[in-house]
Amino acid sequence: MTTAVCVDVGSTYTKAALIDLGAGELVRRAEVPTTAGSDVLTGLDQAVAQVGGGDELYVCSSAGGGLRLAVVGYESLVTAEAGHRVGLSAGARVVHVATGPLDGRGVTALRESRPDVILLVGGTDGGDGEVLLHNAHRLATSRLRVPVVVAGNADVREEAAARLTERRVPVTVTGNVLPRIGVLDPGPARTAIREVFLRHVIGGKRLSKGPRFASLVRAATPDAVLAAVELLADRTGAGVLVVDVGGATTDVYSALVPDAEAESGPRRDVAGTLWRSRTVEGDLGVAVGADGTRAAAAAEKLALPEIGQPPGDVALAAAAATVALRRHARGHASAPGQPRTGGRDLRDVRLVVGSGGVLRHGGGAYVLDAVLSDHAGGWAGPARARTVIDSRYVLAAAGMLSIDHRDAATALVNSL
Repeated sequence: MTTAVCVDVGSTYTKAALIDLGAGELVRRAEVPTTAGSDVLTGLDQAVAQVGGGDELYVCSSAGGGLRLAVVGYESLVTAEAGHRVGLSAGARVVHVATGPLDGRGVTALRESRPDVILLVGGTDGGDGEVLLHNAHRLATSRLRVPVVVAGNADVREEAAARLTERRVPVTVTGNVLPRIGVLDPGPARTAIREVFLRHVIGGKRLSKGPRFASLVRAATPDAVLAAVELLADRTGAGVLVVDVGGATTDVYSALVPDAEAESGPRRDVAGTLWRSRTVEGDLGVAVGADGTRAAAAAEKLALPEIGQPPGDVALAAAAATVALRRHARGHASAPGQPRTGGRDLRDVRLVVGSGGVLRHGGGAYVLDAVLSDHAGGWAGPARARTVIDSRYVLAAAGMLSIDHRDAATALVNSL
């Protein structure tokens, strides 16, 4: 049989899966501690050896904190919001959103957020271009040598890019994330962010001493998982929800059935609608994020069970998942007092998938029951969904294989 080894290098553990490409079946999996303190290749090679190696090797990574993205846009409720949504869908953790013309204070705040990549957006095609050009100039003269993806007004984005390249800022130019009001086009920017992540970010995190690790990584882990969620939604023809509880963050993915009225009718969102979306909660986790989970649970008035009933990490995972789902469904406000945007109607979701170590090791049923029985968060949850745990960790592998080996990837998500 022809095989592939799919490896997810996380901040805590490195997971490898040996896949039979002909049958689309998981043959063997292994999990070892990530060796970020020395060289991540040590743990990667150990994991590959434990599954016996394969004919092909696919690697994704969220080690070193994954991809940190800052968005610089125009209006907080339109192009900046569109950029925020696209950044999340590209597998990034959006660490800062700036709106309007950048000034000195805005540049300082941007620098303090320590982004790996900046997504520069602004204006619909043919609309106002002055803010995009102004912000390109401010970034060029700020001495921030962070790669910039320019995905704004088509009429001026080449000029904006030229202002950046004059100061030797790495620049990638791509299609507008919001070419027209209400029309969100995430594909080109997602691709560009992925390429910048692979070209500039992986090597810059100093996770490995040589170039081999950077050459192996094909995607940020959340980007790979979202690809699998999209494949699963296409396969089932129904709404899909995935909640992944980790030690430091809790990620939520949703793939919904498009609603024509929401795209073109009176309920149209001016920043466009992403039917396949992701949010990441950097303050929610069960290990280094445990204190954040406790604080968020208290703020949401969630009562954590006593330690031992159920075990403490399961209770924390349930709280993290519940708070993350509330935020995902309610959307977010760009600033205090601003309206919430980007919310998700999850009522028609038919499949809920749980992921993460706590869920795979026996806590999954409790965590998902807690999420689906939550009616106090101000969001409408799935009404008639079945639940499943990604106990064999196939989502990341399926996402990595979805381009080159789509049949195998489809068979893997079917196994859920």
